[in-house]
Amino acid sequence: MSPSFILSEMWAGLKSNVSMVFSIILVTFISLTFVGIAALLQLQIGEMKNYWYDRAQVAVYLCTDFSPEAACPVGGVTEEQIAAVKSQLDSAAITPYVEEYFFETHEAAYEKFSEEFAGSTVLEFISPEQLNQAFWVNLKNPSDSQLIAESFSGLEGVEEVRDQRGYLDQIFSFMNVGSLAAAGVAGVMLLSATLLIATTIRLSAFSRRREISIMRLVGASNFSIQLPFVLEGIFAALFGGLLAAGATLAVVRYLVTDYLALQLPFTSFVGLSDALTVAPYLVGLGVILAVIASGVSIRRYLKI
Repeated sequence: MSPSFILSEMWAGLKSNVSMVFSIILVTFISLTFVGIAALLQLQIGEMKNYWYDRAQVAVYLCTDFSPEAACPVGGVTEEQIAAVKSQLDSAAITPYVEEYFFETHEAAYEKFSEEFAGSTVLEFISPEQLNQAFWVNLKNPSDSQLIAESFSGLEGVEEVRDQRGYLDQIFSFMNVGSLAAAGVAGVMLLSATLLIATTIRLSAFSRRREISIMRLVGASNFSIQLPFVLEGIFAALFGGLLAAGATLAVVRYLVTDYLALQLPFTSFVGLSDALTVAPYLVGLGVILAVIASGVSIRRYLKI
């Protein structure tokens, strides 16, 4: 059977089911866009982990006169205790793991606090003495933070040892939930798109049952009969996939690169190269679903 005849049959099928084809395109477009967003969120999480984990510090907070009694039973840290903590940081056991560290005084901590809460009424109730002095430690390998925590927890004058990665993990967990939610919506929408493709192909085949009978009578193979219907599904899904790829690129271009990256210059975001990596998978996924749904649907119909 000639390719031109198969393409003409495909086109006839598309014209006879215009509304259903548009429905397939829209559902495929929306579902694959959610897939793209979920994939980009996962890439963003990985990007932020690489960026922030290397910069995360471990804070050794020292006791103040306002610290909880359970952590600091003798009150504020003394100069001797501060010297002891510094000596521990400079010891041969710790220095191989430490890239650098610096000491933050009450005044420096208050200045940083004032910048973070500028304009807030909370500044009226906070004095420098209420904020912890601290040693901020940059590790050569951030995964060694537990070693620092074990070495300094319990030292006299130390209220708490805190790894900043703990804050980051909470943010990443929140983003993971968002990514999973997007993937869940995408899964439901993809199922809807698959069922819609199958239904459309069956309706198209039913409306052209006379042509199918004639093709059988002239000895056309099952493959030749099925191919126009499969191509109908591929055409609609391909169009939806291309729209989803375009939407994903637009989100990264205008929302991430042109807005978020400028508003939050201190972090790293996914870029157009990541979106271009995801885009072919979206188109490919749409085509694969269309081939499976339309192929199975028309095969079952022809058996009947």
